[in-house]
Amino acid sequence: EEDRIWIWFYGNGFLYNMVRILTGTLVAAGTGAMTTADVMQVLEQKDRKLAGPTAPAQGLFLQQVKYLEDSVFHLLI
Repeated sequence: EEDRIWIWFYGNGFLYNMVRILTGTLVAAGTGAMTTADVMQVLEQKDRKLAGPTAPAQGLFLQQVKYLEDSVFHLLI
């Protein structure tokens, strides 16, 4: 949306800086610094060293947390 990127993360738990790392990796893929194959490798190998940079906290915000009946919550960033 013009100069904004909207990313929604859904899960039942998040580690420290996890959303910032995921965001940085997706931005790296979007700018061509990483390929989609690189992103898949990061997710499959679960190796932080392979991921993109940690996105700065500025501009990221928690929009909503929803607790559902099945104990899964949605984190909208």
